[in-house]
Amino acid sequence: MRVLHIITGLGVGGAEEQLRLLLRHLPRHSVDSEVVTLTNPGALAEAISADGTRVTHLGMTGNRDLPALPRLVRLVRAGGYDLVHTHLYRAGVYGRIAARLAGVRPVVATEHSLGDTTLEGRPLTPAVRALYLATERLGTTTVAVSSTVAGRLRRWGVPAARLCTVPNGIDAARFRFDPSVRATVRRQLGIAPDVFVVAGVGRLVPGKRFGALLDAVAEVPGARLLLAGDGPERPALRTRAEELGVADRVVLLGECTGGSGAEQSAGGPVRPDVPGVLAAADVFVSPSAEESFGLAALEALAAGLPVLYAACPAVADLPPEQAPGARRFPASHEGLTGALRAAARATEPARLPVPPAVHHYDIAHCAERLARVYDAAHRTAHGTRTDASTALGSRPARGIRSGATTALDTGPGHDIRPGARTALDTGPDASPPLDTGTGTRTGTRTGASATLGARPALGLRPEGQALPTGRRAPSRVPSPLPHDSSLTTR
Repeated sequence: MRVLHIITGLGVGGAEEQLRLLLRHLPRHSVDSEVVTLTNPGALAEAISADGTRVTHLGMTGNRDLPALPRLVRLVRAGGYDLVHTHLYRAGVYGRIAARLAGVRPVVATEHSLGDTTLEGRPLTPAVRALYLATERLGTTTVAVSSTVAGRLRRWGVPAARLCTVPNGIDAARFRFDPSVRATVRRQLGIAPDVFVVAGVGRLVPGKRFGALLDAVAEVPGARLLLAGDGPERPALRTRAEELGVADRVVLLGECTGGSGAEQSAGGPVRPDVPGVLAAADVFVSPSAEESFGLAALEALAAGLPVLYAACPAVADLPPEQAPGARRFPASHEGLTGALRAAARATEPARLPVPPAVHHYDIAHCAERLARVYDAAHRTAHGTRTDASTALGSRPARGIRSGATTALDTGPGHDIRPGARTALDTGPDASPPLDTGTGTRTGTRTGASATLGARPALGLRPEGQALPTGRRAPSRVPSPLPHDSSLTTR
């Protein structure tokens, strides 16, 4: 089965890392994948390409870049894909429409980051929710990464027949504790062996509540805080550390990826990767009061760390004995500070056995479950009805080819009107709200010279050109989209 993954961006993040892991394991289930990133072909794009998977940068300049839609349609149509799999909100909106126009009816969309009040770290507005639901109906299956997210989607009104849960997966071996890595990272960061170190991992946005973690660490004498991640809250966190007089005890590492250990960029500071950060730490804290899964906490458990969390569906969805080293604390300053003080009083750094929860979420199992979802979605889209909720009992198909259909099958339930003016304004690189104006059509004709105006990142495949992987580009690039009145936004 040939699958095209469409993702909003490929900077460092949980959804992006998860996609890379899946791409490494799906070939075992006869799934041949390619990737399109709408924006930001960052470190993960290069890593996925180096793994041997073809990556295309669409060159989308913002949420109002409507000419990106016909470019995406041409890529989908030219690739001869059996199924399209979208990741993250903007990719879900554009990807579902593009797949339908290109004649690829089986569409799976994974919801990686949905909270009760936020979507991908930004406020969840009625317009965002309305457009999500309108375009969700164009797909075949919506995948939730936890039962918590599945419950939120059901409350929104996503039908149970189109909804299933495939949790995030982890490559536990990557995070296995290594005492030599601990010593190396501490030495390169200037941290003595006996210093109590607290670690946090995630995007530096308000919803992650790293400011609350910083405040709590400041009240634990001598404790150091390592934060792996970047985002708009970084300047505020630095300022807060200076105000509290603990700037010398807080290390904002920026984006961290890679294998294990610490490395130094040319002329830059030492920056360990996430396994290195976890090896150097004595306790891991996830202060966010709302999570979709909690992959970073699971990675810390794989490193043998005690874990303190305010919310973590990956742990909460399992019996307590599956993760005995994880402890939930009240999402308050007193609750977090008390939990940290108790951890600091431990006589020596604890390294716990890897708990059963880590093995439960093994990436190989998750990839197998996803391959079954692909098979069920393909059969559903082509006339053999299979509820997504029961798809995990079937086996993935081999060598399926989808039939061609070119009409956007809208109808009463597929009107794209709700929230079309503002609902695409999400994500870290969001541009001003989408406002097409009365009667403006997202499917307008666009000449090839105009649609290829954005430059892809170096080493990634631009539209119609092959990466240096030995694969051939399509023999022809389809003509621009014809006018389609069913894509009118009002």
